[in-house]
Amino acid sequence: MRPNIVSEAGLQTRAGQWWDNIPFLTSSVVIVCGVIYLICLLVGYDTFYEICFLPEAVASHFQVYRIYTSIIFHGSLLHVLFNMLALVPLGSELERIMGSIRLLFMIILLATSNAIFHLIIALVAAHNPFHPYGHFMNECAIGFSGILFSMIVIETSLSGVQSRSVFGLFNVPAKWYAFILLVVFQLLMTNVSLLGHLCGILSGFAYTYGLFNFLIPGPSFYTAIESSSWLASCVRRPKFILCSGGNPSAYIPAYTVQNSPSSGLFSGNVWRNTSSWVPQRETSAQSAQEDPRFPGRARTLGSVQSAAVSSDSNLQARLLDNSRPTTPDTAAVGAGARLLNERQSQVNDVVAAGAGGYPLPQMPQVASEEQIQRLVSMGFERTQVEVAIAAADGDLNVAVEILMSQQG
Repeated sequence: MRPNIVSEAGLQTRAGQWWDNIPFLTSSVVIVCGVIYLICLLVGYDTFYEICFLPEAVASHFQVYRIYTSIIFHGSLLHVLFNMLALVPLGSELERIMGSIRLLFMIILLATSNAIFHLIIALVAAHNPFHPYGHFMNECAIGFSGILFSMIVIETSLSGVQSRSVFGLFNVPAKWYAFILLVVFQLLMTNVSLLGHLCGILSGFAYTYGLFNFLIPGPSFYTAIESSSWLASCVRRPKFILCSGGNPSAYIPAYTVQNSPSSGLFSGNVWRNTSSWVPQRETSAQSAQEDPRFPGRARTLGSVQSAAVSSDSNLQARLLDNSRPTTPDTAAVGAGARLLNERQSQVNDVVAAGAGGYPLPQMPQVASEEQIQRLVSMGFERTQVEVAIAAADGDLNVAVEILMSQQG
């Protein structure tokens, strides 16, 4: 028997959970870029001159296809690996807010606007009468990093934070965060495209401030695409996120969330960003549903447990309110006494209704002794366990969450 079989199984399980937590479109982009790089590696294709974004070729020969082929090809293993690891947290967060189809439309829009900005700046720099920079027209740019810089700007605007951390080393104002990253990458890696990254930042700010609103269709456009038969197989996948609900202007506003940590790759230290990829119970999805300013409901198909938990939030708040100046034990005993009184009154109502020939109301679910003992063995007080199980309608998982939140 292999001695490390347990650790290998645990690593494989965690990797599977991490991948399952990535939404549909983000994971599809990762697969497409990875497969394309592997094919290029196997066939020995490494010139990229025919598919990169080359301003001279686009302006002279109108090779528009370069706008989109250049973003899915990468020059090295480190290039594709770094870009895809950066895409996972950024794309996953935006996809849960916007929906899969809307994010796809945004990526196409950002790729187009990045190319237009790139072409305009290159033309101006190459033909200015003071000091022409002709090499910008012959710069061959590939990779997904231009769109990543646009996503960084949009995600920073959504988070509403005042400052961001650069690799966990120092903090910078949030409005300058993308520009600081631009300078850092340019200093660390001399072969990166300064103009490509800069145009990504400009497109991100243009999208955030609503300059592309006239190009963005309304929610009915995305609903019609999701309901089409040719996309039915994708919509049925559990990781596909619908674009239901939405903003009338159909763009992401700058939304401020107090004390909300960002999941961007470059914010905070590396360990915190890596641990944020581990699948956790979603807590921001419900708030995105309730806020009409968010253009998506951030809800995957088949996700019903979070709705059941949120339906009991008011009852949990009433039963486990720690704001009153009483000790936790006293509050729990008082809540238990009230619960017993309510149950006794319900029993009396049931007896009276049965005697009068009326239909009997549904009895509340009473916790079994086995359920109570299982939670008591975990270190919780019996009275608090009874109250929590009653609040959770007999669901032990929800009851444990209530007890843990009470202790916190």
